[in-house]
Amino acid sequence: MDEGNQTRVSEFFLLGLSEDPELQPLLFGLFLSMYLVSVLGNLLIILAVTSDSRLHTPMYFFLSHLSFSDICFNSTIVPKMLVNIQTANKAITYAGCITQIYFFWFFGYLDHFLLTVMAYDRFVAICHPLHYMIMMNPHLCCLLALVSWSLSVLVALLYSLMMLRLSFCTHMEIPHFFCEWAEVLKSSCSDALSNYIVFYSGTGLLGIPLMTGILFSYSKIISSILKMSSTEGRYKAFSTCGSHLTVISLYYGTGLGVYLSSAFSASSSKGTVASVMYTVVIPMLNPFIYSLRNRDMQVALRTFVSRLFSL
Repeated sequence: MDEGNQTRVSEFFLLGLSEDPELQPLLFGLFLSMYLVSVLGNLLIILAVTSDSRLHTPMYFFLSHLSFSDICFNSTIVPKMLVNIQTANKAITYAGCITQIYFFWFFGYLDHFLLTVMAYDRFVAICHPLHYMIMMNPHLCCLLALVSWSLSVLVALLYSLMMLRLSFCTHMEIPHFFCEWAEVLKSSCSDALSNYIVFYSGTGLLGIPLMTGILFSYSKIISSILKMSSTEGRYKAFSTCGSHLTVISLYYGTGLGVYLSSAFSASSSKGTVASVMYTVVIPMLNPFIYSLRNRDMQVALRTFVSRLFSL
């Protein structure tokens, strides 16, 4: 494209899920409800873990970090989307878009790091139960959490800084409900090859080891469970990691769907629907997944809620 037509745009326009005016009140109510449920559910998990000494274990320590990350991840996208629907204004500033991209990658990567650490925690708990408290000591838990946060900051910073070198045409429209990284790159007037190289290199250097760690942990876990002679022991062991395995399947399944659809499909509608699952639905479901079959969490939540209403 001609250099004279390139400029540093001041804002983008998010087309959202639908441009039908009649659907906007329904979308607003639906996403507001899911956002409130997500924030409240994850906040209750954090408060229950911090207030109940029985949950002061490595598994719940990392779960509280995951819940906090989910609240922030959801808050990066949904409030702006709700404002755009309510005001019928689809604009987002250039700075706001880059900021949204940064926090999307920050909390997205943080979720994946934490899920990998939680898989390792379940591996140690089931395969090496006698050495669990020694191996997963408080110092190591804090170190793993710190590394997860630090790497997420660095990766998100790299991806967002790479966006700053791009130029965009005027009147930029993004066929999405947030500044989705791939859609923003498609709208660039500049050569975005280096951005794709950095992204896929980062995915290879971080994503593949994370996935390998999860697969290794669960292969060992399943092998250990199958070797147990007691049916009750098998059920108890599986129940401690079943919730985590469900969340991992949802995260990686929808995340893979988003980027496969954006890479191989000319239509962005499928990717947009998958993004709703990834950015809104899964953070909302996590509190239910982790609490429905977890007696300790159920007791802690009931205790916390009863204390709250007794004040």
